[in-house]
Amino acid sequence: MASSLQRLARAGLAVAAALAPAVALAGGSNYGVTPGALPAVSGTVREWPVPTPKFARDPAPGPDGAIYIAVMQGNRIARFDPATQRFVEWELPPGAKPHGLVVDRAGLVWYTGNGNGTIGRLDPKTGKLSEFKVPGGGDPHTIVLDDDGSLWFTVQHGQRVGHLTPASGRIVEYPMSDNPYGLAIDRQGVVWVCRLAGDALGWIDPKTGQRGEVATGSGSRPRRIALAPDGSLWVAYYGNGRLARLDPATRQVTDSWPLPANGGKGAYAVTVDGAGRVWVNGIDTDTVSLFDPQRETFRVIALPSSGVGIRKAIIDADGRYWYMGSQSGRLGRIE
Repeated sequence: MASSLQRLARAGLAVAAALAPAVALAGGSNYGVTPGALPAVSGTVREWPVPTPKFARDPAPGPDGAIYIAVMQGNRIARFDPATQRFVEWELPPGAKPHGLVVDRAGLVWYTGNGNGTIGRLDPKTGKLSEFKVPGGGDPHTIVLDDDGSLWFTVQHGQRVGHLTPASGRIVEYPMSDNPYGLAIDRQGVVWVCRLAGDALGWIDPKTGQRGEVATGSGSRPRRIALAPDGSLWVAYYGNGRLARLDPATRQVTDSWPLPANGGKGAYAVTVDGAGRVWVNGIDTDTVSLFDPQRETFRVIALPSSGVGIRKAIIDADGRYWYMGSQSGRLGRIE
């Protein structure tokens, strides 16, 4: 349970949210589509086998409602149309091995070329592919969008964070140690990065050039991070199986909760819907845990497949949760 000081910190966040402009209350996903909110989560799960189940991993929503998927070992990008329930695939340049991807507001797909040190761009309307070589090379990993439409990405084993301006193709890199992994951007434009091997979150303020870190505790191993409608940030602690909340204004972790026993031990993918509910999974179980911050309670939703392996998940504009089973080869949806 949270301490009195932690509850006061949360109250401060709530007041700040109430005073923020109405548009900001919609929340921010950092992937181009504002997450929606289902009035109630029924827990209904449906899955579809992907055409090329070769370590298909990170899903991303498009502005047209389609779901795009990075097929890492198949060296492809796949698109799923929920209306027709059909998949389309595009083959990428040799050795790209896409890891993460995001779809901008114009419908262009941006992906990290984990195998060839590039940031790639796919126009689904024409099939045209472009590549932007990362100056330092390495293994581009996770990618997100900021409010201006530019892109931020991590280079995990290259120990860097990159910023790409689409109009010019210019990439600027920032050194960051301890295997930078998942990342998110807060309401002030500050970039927050999970330093998986350092038990810390790194941050970069592009406006001032300042950088710093927030310790997350020994053995926490933060892996992914997501922005909530109230401006808070939620972090999956892979090392100790906890879900944590960060106040970006004070740059402090205000609370953390252990995943329920049947929710897994290795907290991995985390995302937040438009109602502020936090969705997190333990990759060692075939479940997804839904956390209610107001009641501080978890609900565990069992998945129909075994050996699923969720490494990234998103909320679409309607509030539905989409996940990709990297090990099961099945795209799933919970509503």
